[in-house]
Amino acid sequence: MRPKLLTLAGIALTGAVSLMAGAQTWVSFMLEGTHSLETAIGHDINPALSPVSIALIAAALALTIAGPVFRRVLGVLVALLGAGLVALTWAVLGSPLGSISGAITELTGLAGGAAGSAVTWIQVSPWVTTNLIVGCLAMLLGAVVLCFGGRWRTGGRKYDTEQDRRGEPQEGPDRISDWDSLSDGDDPSDDDDPGDDAPGDEARGDQSPTDQTPGAVDDPPANIR
Repeated sequence: MRPKLLTLAGIALTGAVSLMAGAQTWVSFMLEGTHSLETAIGHDINPALSPVSIALIAAALALTIAGPVFRRVLGVLVALLGAGLVALTWAVLGSPLGSISGAITELTGLAGGAAGSAVTWIQVSPWVTTNLIVGCLAMLLGAVVLCFGGRWRTGGRKYDTEQDRRGEPQEGPDRISDWDSLSDGDDPSDDDDPGDDAPGDEARGDQSPTDQTPGAVDDPPANIR
C-alpha cells in the first residue's frame, strides 16, 4: 500500500479509536458507606475528547484533497491534536481521584478534600492507557505528514487522463483558438493546410481546355481541300 494511504488511514483510525475509548469506563470507584460500584466514562471526565477525536477524522479527510502547502499545515494540526489527547489522558492517569471529583460531588454533595476522603476504592481502566497510546500515534503521524506530505500526489491527479499524465498534447479542437479565429474574421472550420485539397479538385483545376485525349486528330477546316 502507498505511504499516503497508510498515513491517512492511521490518522482516521486514531480519531475513531479515541472517540470509542472516550465512550468507555475510565475510572471505577466506591464510596464510603456504600457497596455500589460507581463509574465515570471518558467523555464525562474530559468533555474535550469528542471534539479532538472528530477533528482528527476531519483532518484525515481534508488531507485527501489538500495541496502540498496545506498538507504541512494539517500535519502540524494533527500533531497538536495528538498532543491534546496525550494531555487530557495524562491528567486522568496522574490524578484519578481529581478527575472524578465532579462525579463524587454529584453523588455525595461533598467538595474539595472531603470528597476525596469519601472514596474507599478506585481503579483506572485500560482504556485510559489506550487513549494515551492513540494520542502518541497521532503526534507521530502528524510529524510524518509535516515531513513527507509535500511529496504526495494531489488527490485530483487520479482523474487526469493517461495522456495528461504523460504530458502529451491532446487531440481535438481548441475552443479558445476558434473564438480568436472568429474574432479575426476567419472560419475555424476551414482547413488551413493547402496541401489537403481533394484530389478530384486538384485534377480538375490542372486540366486546361486544350487538353485532348492521346491519339485524337483534329478535324481539318472545312475550307481546306
